[in-house]
Amino acid sequence: MTGQRGRDARAAAPARLGPVTRTETWRRLEDETFDLVVIGGGVVGAGTALDAATRGLRVALVEARDLASGTSSRSSKLFHGGLRYLEQLEFGLVREALRERELMLTRIAPHLVKPVSFLYPLTNRVWERPYTAAGLLMYDTMGGARSVPGQKHLSRAGALRMVPALKRDALIGGIRYYDAQADDARHTMTLARTAAHYGAVVRNSTQVVGFLREADRVSGVRVRDVENGQEVDVRAHAVINATGVWTDELQSLSGSRGRFRVRSSKGVHIVVPRDRIVAESGMILRTEKSVLFVIPWRNHWIVGTTDTDWNLDLAHPSATRGDIDYLLEHVNKVLATPLTHDDIEGVYAGLRPLLAGESEETSKLSREHAVARVAPGLVAIAGGKYTTYRVMAADAVDAAVVDVPERVQESITDKVPLVGADGYHALVNQADHLAGDHGLHPYRVRHLLDRYGSLISDVLGLAEGRPDLLKPIEAAPDYLRVEVVYAATDEGACTSRTCSRGARGSPSSTRTAASTAPNRSPT
Repeated sequence: MTGQRGRDARAAAPARLGPVTRTETWRRLEDETFDLVVIGGGVVGAGTALDAATRGLRVALVEARDLASGTSSRSSKLFHGGLRYLEQLEFGLVREALRERELMLTRIAPHLVKPVSFLYPLTNRVWERPYTAAGLLMYDTMGGARSVPGQKHLSRAGALRMVPALKRDALIGGIRYYDAQADDARHTMTLARTAAHYGAVVRNSTQVVGFLREADRVSGVRVRDVENGQEVDVRAHAVINATGVWTDELQSLSGSRGRFRVRSSKGVHIVVPRDRIVAESGMILRTEKSVLFVIPWRNHWIVGTTDTDWNLDLAHPSATRGDIDYLLEHVNKVLATPLTHDDIEGVYAGLRPLLAGESEETSKLSREHAVARVAPGLVAIAGGKYTTYRVMAADAVDAAVVDVPERVQESITDKVPLVGADGYHALVNQADHLAGDHGLHPYRVRHLLDRYGSLISDVLGLAEGRPDLLKPIEAAPDYLRVEVVYAATDEGACTSRTCSRGARGSPSSTRTAASTAPNRSPT
């Protein structure tokens, strides 16, 4: 996928990511010299590409698999400060994350990031309410201007009206507070597409197989097209390793000694039908190790997460029976009608790239990030949390520009809306009219607006003359067939068949990207 550079890029339509652009992006990787090559198409890599492109740098982003195929499609789907980090006295991290949450809700991605409420059940009559209220007061005020409601204190009866699924003896009252949630995979893909809009070359199914060197300096990477096996050298003034849990592997491949180590922490979530927990709000529950979230997600609940070491295949983390039993055991402590294994519709596991530390428990390792210039021309970034990706990206580019010969501007991504954000609010007000124009239920149009924002006209435009594309996908009725076509033509969904022919796919012939695959995880 590719986009125009300079002034023209700002006026251009969002760049397509689909198979029709793969020949052009391959040619550009071979022919051009870039200021930065970013390795890794997760949220940090995509955010880094956007940060660099909006500073006026020539950028290439390469990802060995799908965009967001690793950690960035397997999170708790939350943009949050992290209440438990307050208890760990990581006030700076919480303040930073809450500021980022505010930016996402109000300016950068209002079509993708939405407020979500949580009930904190209280169990101790003496100290817990004032203690929790004080923490939530800090939480409500640390992020600057508030775009979500503040905390609300509830009696036991009030909390049970909000969450009737709770056992009466499981609480003596409650406090409702708000955070934000997002489809993590769509958000990451939209970041990459916005980077392409501002001139970045973005290419998935493109694996780094080696590093180029000039004396002691890293001068680029050698990449392989995973679809056809072709290889090419990509030259750059600097390379940024943003591969998350694969950071150490890439460091070894580069032949440079890393400045930090990454420890993989496995987080497991289960997905259950919405009617299995009768509630108007999500919940946050204390456990002996950390906290447990019960998160509303369309027609489902997401229950998670675990926090345990993982030392096996990084590409395929899996949930054990013990992981699932842990989640069921803790959520069932407060539910009047317990969940069983038969209630589980899906399970997904992801790996957090934590910085290795002295603690043996991954739940106690810091979520702070680290950036290091491990060799001339090579920067690595790891750690952090999804919510603070934009800050991490800016720090990575700041560390890399020392190897860029020209003067580089400061980061401006706090002012750059993602594609689809501009005009979104006006279109929400016009949803009924849009629905009538296309013969859709207004619910369908609102669902599309919350996935594509103001790009909805591009999506629906693919169905002109093809009314069958406006029908739901049989195996995933929340989604329309046209969304699969759009994933293939504009969002980088790819198989060897569609990539080689470079043509538009159809719902029956293309594999959807991580951001449009409802049966892979609840995204």
